[in-house]
Amino acid sequence: MKCPDEEWPNEKKDQCFPKLVEFLSYTDDPISAVFSAVSILCCFLACLILVIFVHYQDTPIVKANNRNLSYILLVSIMLSFLCVFLFLGRPVDVTCMLRVTSFGVIFSVAVSSLLAKSIMVCVAFKGTKPGSLWRKWMGAKLPNSIMSVCSLIQVIICVAWLSISPPFQDQDFHSYQGKIIIQCNEGSVIGFYSVLGYMGLLAAVSFIIAFLARTLPDSFNEAKYITFSMLVFCSVWIAMIPAYLSSKGKDMVSVEIFAIMASSAGLLGCIFFPKCYIILFRPDLNTKTGLLRNK
Repeated sequence: MKCPDEEWPNEKKDQCFPKLVEFLSYTDDPISAVFSAVSILCCFLACLILVIFVHYQDTPIVKANNRNLSYILLVSIMLSFLCVFLFLGRPVDVTCMLRVTSFGVIFSVAVSSLLAKSIMVCVAFKGTKPGSLWRKWMGAKLPNSIMSVCSLIQVIICVAWLSISPPFQDQDFHSYQGKIIIQCNEGSVIGFYSVLGYMGLLAAVSFIIAFLARTLPDSFNEAKYITFSMLVFCSVWIAMIPAYLSSKGKDMVSVEIFAIMASSAGLLGCIFFPKCYIILFRPDLNTKTGLLRNK
C-alpha cells in the first residue's frame, strides 16, 4: 500500500505518519522575529523622518524639488516595510494575492516619485534659461502627473493579473521527504514577472535620468542621491532573482522579504539621511545662501 500524499512511511515501512507542515511561522522560526523587529524599527524610523520633514516643511532643503513627493515617498517606504508581514505566517489565498501586488504597487509609487524628482531637476535647470519653453512645465502639476500615470500602469497590470490567473495557496508534497511545504503559487508566471519587470523598468529609467542630471547646478540637487539609491535598488533585485529561483519553501519567502527590506532601507538611507543630517546637525546650511555656498 502506498501512503497518501500528506503522509509518509516509517523506517520499517509498515505504518504511515503525517508529514510535517512547513512555512515561515511566527512562532517556530527565529528569522520571523528578526524580520518583524527590523521591519517595525525601519517603519518607525521612516515615520520619524516624516515627522521631521513636516516640522521643517518651510525650510529650503525640504521645499527643494517638491516636498509633497518626499512625503509620498516616505509613506510608500513605510508601507513597504509593513507589507513584509504579508509574507509571514501560514499562506492563504488572500495573502497570496496581496503579497506581490501590494509591494509591486507600493514600490512603483516610490520609484515613480523618484523618477518625477529626477525629471524635475532637468526641467528646473532648463527652465532657468531666458525664454525657455520648459518654464511652463515647472510646478507641481508635471511631477504629480508623472507619478500618477506610472503608478496607474502598475495598478492595471496587477488588476489584469488578479482577474486572469490570481495567486493561490499551494502545497508541495514532493520537494522534501517528510515535509509538506505550504507556499503561494503565482498563478500566472507572466503576470508575476510583468509586475517585477515594470518595476525594474521604472528603476532603470530613474537611474539613467538621475545619472545624467547629477552634475547639473542646483541649490540642492537630489539627482546624485537618487542615482545611488536606484543603484542599490537595482542591485538588490538583480541579486534576488537567481536566489529566488534556486530556493524553495520558506527560504524563497525569506529571500523575498530580504529584498523588500534591503531595497526599502536603501531608498530611505540614500535619499533622506543626508537631508536629515543637514536639518538636525547643520542648520546653517539649511538656508538658500547656505545651500548655494555649500554647492
